[in-house]
Amino acid sequence: MESRTLPVPDGLDGTRVDAALAKMLGFSRTFAAEVAEAGGVVMDGRTLAKADKLRGGSWLEVSWAPKEEPRVIPVAVPDLGIAYDDDDIVVVDKPSGVAAHPSLGWEGPTVLGALAAGGYRIATTGAAERQGVVHRLDVGTSGLMVVAKTERAYTALKRAFKEREVDKIYHAVVQGHPDPLAGTIDAPIGRHPHHSWKFAVTPDGKDSITHYETLEAFPGASLLEIHLETGRTHQIRVHMAAHRHPCVGDPLYGADPTLSARLGLTRQWLHAHELSFSHPGTGEWVTFTSDYPADLAHALEVLRG
Repeated sequence: MESRTLPVPDGLDGTRVDAALAKMLGFSRTFAAEVAEAGGVVMDGRTLAKADKLRGGSWLEVSWAPKEEPRVIPVAVPDLGIAYDDDDIVVVDKPSGVAAHPSLGWEGPTVLGALAAGGYRIATTGAAERQGVVHRLDVGTSGLMVVAKTERAYTALKRAFKEREVDKIYHAVVQGHPDPLAGTIDAPIGRHPHHSWKFAVTPDGKDSITHYETLEAFPGASLLEIHLETGRTHQIRVHMAAHRHPCVGDPLYGADPTLSARLGLTRQWLHAHELSFSHPGTGEWVTFTSDYPADLAHALEVLRG
């Protein structure tokens, strides 16, 4: 175990425990929340929860077990598809339940682990556990993801994503019928003020823009095509929930569990359907598409009756 005893600066008076520990000790907000949940934060003799507020001038005792740095462990993922592969890039068709890369607290399969198990050599740029990864999909989101195999490809793709020169098209089934049927949601996204795992539309969040169009309407739900202009964590899920049309099957953002059960869904109906970008080796514009996996296709069949 490691421990620190330190005074709470006046500037952090009234700040949540997890946010304050992130500032004071350099923890990630998620790890700070875990330390608090394990009873490792004591202020003036009282054990605090992650959402409790600190008092300026008080003494804080923090105890924690250091975590191993996440690392890529080669583990085969039989249903991970390879949509394209050459000397510069590999485009994977990611199934639900697989993370893009290892992270603290995640013990399931990862795209990088699956590629390592398959003998793929990936670019070495970036943090050790995220090498070659230029963008991510949520664990519960399926579909297309490009991974860089060379340093040149990593640099070019990273820049293309940053400059919004990549076309990312998702399909989502959301509750209800958006009004208007096609439109743009332009609302900043930041961490949720009360839940360490969630994100929300917040005044001080990052610029986030989502364009949507209704492809098909069902009783109580709609199939949307969504173009992402930005790429924030949980962006589609947050924006559609803020629009009062959460993704079907997404309890974290307010989906109706009865509808999810009727459709046989255990995750959000959200699929990275199409990905287009300038190939980092040839400069040619390339486009890849991915079919709906079985669980999402089944849910659509049920909705269509």
